[in-house]
Order: sequence, then C-alpha cells, then structure tokens
Amino acid sequence: MNKKSYIKSALLVIGAFIVIAIISEKYYFRIDLTEGGQYSMSDATKNILKNLNKPVIVTAYFTEDLPPDLDKVKRSFNELLVEYGNLSDGNIVFKFVNPNGDSEVESEAISSGIRPVLFKARDKDEVKQQKIFMGAKISMDDKKEIIPFLNPQGSIEYDLTTAIKKLSVNRKPNIGFVQGQGEPTLAAYQQVKGDLDVLYNVKEAYLSDTVRNINDYQTLVIAGPTTEFSSEALRVLDSFVNEGGNLFVAMNRVIGNTQTLQGEENQTGLELWLANKGLQIDPKFVVDANCGSVNVTQPTGRFNMTTQVRFPFLPAITNFADFPITKGLEQIMIGFPSPISFSGDSTSIFTPLALTSKNSGLLSLPVVLDVQKNWTAIDFQSGEQIVAALLETNNSRIILVSVGDFAVNGTGQRPRQLQADNVSLMVNSIEWLSDETGLIDLRTKGITSRPIEQLSDSKKIFIKWLNFLLPMLLVVIYGVIRMQMRRNQRMRRMHEGYVK
Repeated sequence: MNKKSYIKSALLVIGAFIVIAIISEKYYFRIDLTEGGQYSMSDATKNILKNLNKPVIVTAYFTEDLPPDLDKVKRSFNELLVEYGNLSDGNIVFKFVNPNGDSEVESEAISSGIRPVLFKARDKDEVKQQKIFMGAKISMDDKKEIIPFLNPQGSIEYDLTTAIKKLSVNRKPNIGFVQGQGEPTLAAYQQVKGDLDVLYNVKEAYLSDTVRNINDYQTLVIAGPTTEFSSEALRVLDSFVNEGGNLFVAMNRVIGNTQTLQGEENQTGLELWLANKGLQIDPKFVVDANCGSVNVTQPTGRFNMTTQVRFPFLPAITNFADFPITKGLEQIMIGFPSPISFSGDSTSIFTPLALTSKNSGLLSLPVVLDVQKNWTAIDFQSGEQIVAALLETNNSRIILVSVGDFAVNGTGQRPRQLQADNVSLMVNSIEWLSDETGLIDLRTKGITSRPIEQLSDSKKIFIKWLNFLLPMLLVVIYGVIRMQMRRNQRMRRMHEGYVK
C-alpha cells in the first residue's frame, strides 16, 4: 500500500467510528450475558420511564478515586442513567458530584440523607479509613427521594426505578395488615414495611372496623394469627375476596413450643375458611434434611459449650416455582411449616410457589421437639412438600404460606435481622397481588446466596480442579493455535511467487 492508500483507509476508519458514535447516541444497546440478566432493562422500568411527563433530576453523590469494586458501582450507575435518559426522551437529567472535595457539598449531601460510609483502603504500606459517598438524590418538582447508599450487592435498577415511580405516582394503594387475632403488630415488620412504604400506604386494618371500608385496601395481609376469628370477621373476608380483593395469608397450622418442647395445634377458624376456598393446611409438621441449625448448650466439666445442631424442623427452602413472586429467590429459612394441598375444583388455579427438598418427612401430633434426636433417612421419605402456594379464582387471588412469622423482625431494642429472601418472598407476594407493573422482578436481580456447603463433594472437587486447570488449558490452546499459524505462514513463504 502506498501513502495515499494509507490515508484513504485511515479516513474510512475514522468515518466509520463517527457514524457508529452518532447511531449509538440514538440507539443504545448492550448484550447481557450475566445470570438473571442483571444488566438488562426490565419492561417495568421501560414503562415507567416512557410515561414520565415531567423532568426528573438525579444528583449522584460519589467519592472520586473509589476502590475498583466500588468504582464498578459508579460506572454501572452512570451507564444506567444514560440509558434511563434515552428511554425517557430526556426526562431523566443527572449529574455527578464529589462531596469529599467540598465541605459545603458534603454538608448538603448529608443533610439530604446521603449516608457516608467508612471504608478501609490501602495506601502504599498503610491501611487508612476513607469516608466514601455512594448515594443519590432524585427530585421532581418539589418532591424528592433519597438513595442513601447504593449497595453493591443489591439491585441498582430497583432502587432507582422505585424512587422515580414514587415521585411520579399520584395516589398510592392501601395495604392493610389485619389485627385483632393475635397477629404481630405492624411495627414488628420493620424490613417488610420499609420496602412496602416506597409504593404503598401500609396500615393496620381491623375486620370489625366500621370507620374505614375494608374494600379501600388493595390487599389484606393476615400473618401469624393465634386466636379465633369471629364469624363476623370471616364474613368480612368473604365479602372482601368476592368483591375482587386480594389476600396474603401466613399462618401456622401447628406451633413448635420451644418452652415445653412440644408440638401444638393452632386453631383459629381461618384454616376452615381457607379449606372452603380450596387451600388445605394439614395439622402436621414438615421436617427436611436440608435445614438450618440451632444452638445447643451442654456442660463440659466446669464450662458450658455451645454447639450448632442441625434441626429439621427449620427447613431451608431452595425449591421455588418459576414465577414472578419467587423469581430470583435463592433460599428462605422457615420454622415449623405444615404441608399445603389443593382441594378445590377446576374453576380455580392452584400454583405451588415454594417446596421443601425431596428428603422431607411429615410428623403428626403429638410431636416432641428433640434437638438431640438422631435423624435417619427413614424420617425423610415423604418427598417434596408445598409450604407456599397461590390460588387464583375468578374474583380474587390468595397467597398462602404455612408459617406465620418467617418475615417478622420483632419489636423492642434488638429486633432480629432477617435474610433478604425471607423479606423478598413476603414483599414480592404483596406487590404481585397489589401492583402489576412488574417491579418485583427487579428486587431479586442480585444473587443473594450461594452456600458452598450445599454442593455435593463431587461438584466441589470438579469446581476446584476446573479453576486450577482451565487457565493452563487456555494457555496451551493459545500456544497450539499460534504455533499452527506460524507453521502455515512458513509454508506459504516456501511457495514460489509468495508476496507479503
């Protein structure tokens, strides 16, 4: 090639890049190969952005020179905002500011609700604590929403989209947590309420309440009842579901009394009402070989030693239906569940949502809760058991979980912190019953649990050797290909008339 040809080729390449850049400004796309499509925009987000009729201003407060793992969050957030701006026809406007470089900006960020976090960073040979900001303020007119901290393990799209929807929605639906039959108070659901408050008015509801019409609630939640439902309360529930209301029920058919170490039946009348609808809960305990552990203290000489003992009454549920409510869930821990079955007719649709493992068993009352019991394979021969299910009728939808307290934090000074999937199961269920925009698909985009102890020994060994041998194998393959290419080149050079 002569000089003129080189110039022409260079101009063509530059021109092609310019054309691609212009096209990419208008038509933005990327290929997502991650598990669960973590970088793919959901239909729910697209619909919300396309329906925006006012500008939304996003002020992202990020520290400069973040460590690589955290800087990845910043880049992802920036790319997400660019895509949001394109999908909303320019109604998403954003800017990034560094609070660490200006005391006035830092004070503004903190006063807005952006939470700084102390992070240990290595500087040369020293480990220093660095105050970092990774939050955002989302504004529309005089309303604003705050994302205090963008969790690297969470779903950034869910946080941002729900904040935008909360600003753009004019009227939030009502969710009622039924009280009066021994249920935990609304204050005992700190994590669940915190998630639901984003898009709903969450209130306590009473089936005997004559002040508020029970039909004002989009969904009623009955969780953990322990006393009898009156005939009037059950009549109100009948009226509610017949009018098209949706119901989420989490209740124990049997109770494991940890004080007496005895199993007890829980009778509230609600189980008979559900059975008439086609949802049967048997008064039996489900035990599962795939389970959690309890702490057992035993005296050893002068000291007491605490050890963890696997307790099959606490199944670890990893078997979920391919359904929007359970999509993305990895594992929930529940205590003392009972089996659910369908006893209705073809006019209703029954969908199991969560099941125990194949190594499960059923225990009928009376039952002794013996933590020292030597469990054998004979105890787990009943197969998979349904512990959460959906019933759809012509008028309404009912979701039933056969454990009443799986998402309860409790009240007082030290409420327990629940694992994310327990909360997501309850919140996803209520949101699916109350809202059909599809935002629940975003909540569980991130991987929440990958316990290696649940893998078989053979799979652990396979992964270990794969990690060890694969890099060497790739180097060998590259070497063979390169050697073959050079050999082919030498062969071409040996031919008469070869021109480079």
